[in-house]
Amino acid sequence: MAFFMLVSTVSWTVEKHFCFGSVIDIAFFHEAETCGMEIPLLNDTTDLIKDFNSCCSDEIISVQGQDQLSISYDDLSFGQQHFLVAFTSYYLNLFQPREQRYVPHADYPPPILVKDIHILDQVFLI
Repeated sequence: MAFFMLVSTVSWTVEKHFCFGSVIDIAFFHEAETCGMEIPLLNDTTDLIKDFNSCCSDEIISVQGQDQLSISYDDLSFGQQHFLVAFTSYYLNLFQPREQRYVPHADYPPPILVKDIHILDQVFLI
């Protein structure tokens, strides 16, 4: 359950770099390494020349995580709140052990049998 919670709340980014149609690098959470065949920068500026017939291409897959993880009680009606409280209390009490009755003479041994009276009287339960 914790794994699914982590996967659903974290934003995931996968970046793939293709060169001539084959995958060169796949990167998770950071920029993929290139194949080294990019077009160089022009005159110390940060603008790249974009060639439409370039051999390289990048593909970025980004999945946004959830922001809202809890349900507030304002979203539930009174009947739903009542059911939720009753179900939770019943479910928690379901797994608690039942109380054992206290037997006051449980720790004392039975008296020593001097004579077996029902054998002497020949009284047997059938």
